[in-house]
Amino acid sequence: MVTRREFLDTLATGAAGLAVSSTARSYSQILGANDRLNFAVIGLNGRAGAHLSSLKANKNAARIAYVCDVDSNTLAKFSADTTREMGETPKTERDFRNILALKEVDAITIAAPDHWHTPMAILGLKAGKNVYVEKPCSHNPAEGVMLVAAQKKYGKVAQMGNQQRSSPHTIEIVDKIHNGLIGKTYLARAWYVNTRKSIGVGKAAPVPAQLDWDLWQGPAPRQAYRDNVQPYNWHWFRTWGTGETLNNGTHEVDVCRWALDVDLPESISASGGRYHFKDDWQFYDTLVTSFNYPGKMITWEGACCNGMRIYSRDRGSVIMGTTGSVIVDRDGYEVYDLKGNKTGEFRVAKDRTASTDTVGRDSMTDAHFANFIAGIRKSEKLHSPVAEGNVAVTMLQLSNVAWELNRVLELDPADGKVRHDPEAMKSWTRTYEPGWEPRV
Repeated sequence: MVTRREFLDTLATGAAGLAVSSTARSYSQILGANDRLNFAVIGLNGRAGAHLSSLKANKNAARIAYVCDVDSNTLAKFSADTTREMGETPKTERDFRNILALKEVDAITIAAPDHWHTPMAILGLKAGKNVYVEKPCSHNPAEGVMLVAAQKKYGKVAQMGNQQRSSPHTIEIVDKIHNGLIGKTYLARAWYVNTRKSIGVGKAAPVPAQLDWDLWQGPAPRQAYRDNVQPYNWHWFRTWGTGETLNNGTHEVDVCRWALDVDLPESISASGGRYHFKDDWQFYDTLVTSFNYPGKMITWEGACCNGMRIYSRDRGSVIMGTTGSVIVDRDGYEVYDLKGNKTGEFRVAKDRTASTDTVGRDSMTDAHFANFIAGIRKSEKLHSPVAEGNVAVTMLQLSNVAWELNRVLELDPADGKVRHDPEAMKSWTRTYEPGWEPRV
């Protein structure tokens, strides 16, 4: 394993000291020989399975050259899966910094825990890599600002994984809304429901032999290992995760602001709590949030321990206007008049999404990766560049702050900073493990 200082020194000098010699790599594997991009997939639990599936769907333009995870068991399994799905065996690596030092790697995909998204993406951009980073693209608002600045500074392609931006039927219906399908829009409602179980009360435990716990924590302040955090429940701890609002609400709230054609709001209010279970979960399981704009409003409702569906859907968005409404989700859309009569409908034939699916292999993700690849190869306009994706992420991060402080936050819509509330602004950034602070 290399130290962070050794890695940064290598980047600064342009040396290849951390790289495995590329002479051992066959010419057919290098971009230009067959015009395929060399990808490295980093963080191999959960959503990484969709990255594999979508790179397979785009294998005429991309190959998986490297896979990386701090858990050797996960790494071995994903490597085998990649070999089976892609027909080529990837190189394996536990420390992502070794991959970033390789000139032959064209792009990285990041499916690591939330606290890693911005620090890893910035290091990737600095190393000259194109970056596909899962939502949320940052852990806190300050990171989002840094990530957007890093993309502009280093000029590489960076896309956030809110794949509904590449859904053909969503693109179609949002365009129709913008062209007056339901008149003047003024309210958008987003929701997500699930039946998540309790994570219990964790106990101190020895670090599993296959896990590099220190590197797993990376930029987060060090904590002793507990038995109810990894590989998934980190979502519900503030040190590493961002709660259900960022875990799933990012998708639907982003669709709402896209349809309403708005950016950062003027104020945010949020109320809810951890009602269903009493355990180590540090966020809410039930939350209602309002984002207020001049003449418009977005609401987000999350109920991740009670699966009572809304509009007969686990998740989705409804957009309301002066002449009608549209319900849109990952599987299609429905159009209604002011009296609630259905006047139009579209359903996707093959995809059926469910809130309990933590991987999310689907045609939307395939299309989102295709757009990312075309952005690299052909300078095609991205459907969700990090500067765009980060807007909804910042909104939802601030809704977490509004919930925690139990008060309305008044924002500067130009940059999202909270007006006249120093206590709220303390949550604009976070404390980092010394030596791991992200820097543009």
